[in-house]
Amino acid sequence: MWAAVILLTTLLPSTSLPSTLNIWELLSFDSFAHAFMFCVLCFLMIVGLSKQFTFPRLKDYAIRASLLISTLFGITIELTQHFFVYGRQGDIIDVLANTIGCLLGIVLFKFIYVW
Repeated sequence: MWAAVILLTTLLPSTSLPSTLNIWELLSFDSFAHAFMFCVLCFLMIVGLSKQFTFPRLKDYAIRASLLISTLFGITIELTQHFFVYGRQGDIIDVLANTIGCLLGIVLFKFIYVW
């Protein structure tokens, strides 16, 4: 469900989103929004994969699988924006923000469940 929310919000035309003073792109509202959404996505995916019993190997590698799936999902969204969505453009800064968000999701998971 959270992945659907991310997909919907990242494929909206950019005129529907709040504008920011873009002094340094990595610290913009857009980058923080990407990082937050992917932090939550990766965290929820790790929790879900680590609690399922259908695929034992996937359970054992929940963190790695979540990082890989979330990162590929973010790259796919940016490529879709670049090639198929009018009014949006793919951005490498967004891919970086997505990946940073995934890593923060892993840290959050380890903080809550492991440490």
